[in-house]
Amino acid sequence: MDTETAPLDVRAFGLACGVLWAGAVVVLGLTARIGWGRRWERLLADVYRGYDETASGLVVGAGWAFLDGCGGGVAFAWLYNALAGRGR
Repeated sequence: MDTETAPLDVRAFGLACGVLWAGAVVVLGLTARIGWGRRWERLLADVYRGYDETASGLVVGAGWAFLDGCGGGVAFAWLYNALAGRGR
């Protein structure tokens, strides 16, 4: 049985995390408009300056969330590759 694994592509993983997290933040803002997830929306508004359920607030929140998710994804992939002995 071969247990060899491939390294994570740091750039692609970071971008994927950024896009997914930004999308999740936008969906949360949209659901907050109908009363679902208000507490989560308020929590993220404390973290992402300018984020709210308005159209412009969703764009601002998505931008912050993309940067946050991308940075976290890059850090995760880099750390994974380093600990797996495949640092780039």
